[in-house]
Amino acid sequence: MTDKTPDTEPPAPKATKRIPMVLGAIVVGAAIGFAGVYGIGGSLRNGSGDATCAPAVNLSRKLAPLARGEVAALTMASQPLKIPDLTFDDGAGTPKKLSDWRGKTVLVNLWATWCVPCRKEMPALDALQAKLGGANFDVVAINIDTRDSEKPKAFLREGGLTRLGAFADQKAKVFQDLKSVGRALGMPTSVLIDGAGCEIATIAGPAEWASDDAVKLIQAALKP
Repeated sequence: MTDKTPDTEPPAPKATKRIPMVLGAIVVGAAIGFAGVYGIGGSLRNGSGDATCAPAVNLSRKLAPLARGEVAALTMASQPLKIPDLTFDDGAGTPKKLSDWRGKTVLVNLWATWCVPCRKEMPALDALQAKLGGANFDVVAINIDTRDSEKPKAFLREGGLTRLGAFADQKAKVFQDLKSVGRALGMPTSVLIDGAGCEIATIAGPAEWASDDAVKLIQAALKP
């Protein structure tokens, strides 16, 4: 064997031979990782999302300059995403689904009475519903308290928040459903959704929804 290292040689050459092998393994591993990441990115760029949601992404790009001031924390949709058909109950206990609002632009908000930022945000959501709620838009604020079903209703009533529906999901499945598509990381969470059920924008945390900034953005979203 012509490449055998003599016994009298110091161990350094053997270590030297190992270095290229290790570096080669690192390079190969990095290449595989890069290929995997590139493949994922490539599939997204090539439209692996729901094709029916492409218009929502185009709308999101047009609205992006309006995501400022009080709504600067909005994350605008950059890939097509159909929001799960969330299921919950209205104030009378009647089952509802997000798809019941098909054809309308909807601001879905998840809140709870134990969430301080949520409670502070509710008056602004109520005011937004008063300003823009109607044939083309609704705020759908879904409470996820899991113990006392009367507590959120009392909160809305005592706060004079009469424009918002007393929507609730005591199993908090709506949170898990949004979390499954990466759109619920904490409370409150709000998602602006178009009439086809597609994401336009998402925000993790509260916003001043009755502000001029928020109203202008949503009014722009409602324009044909």
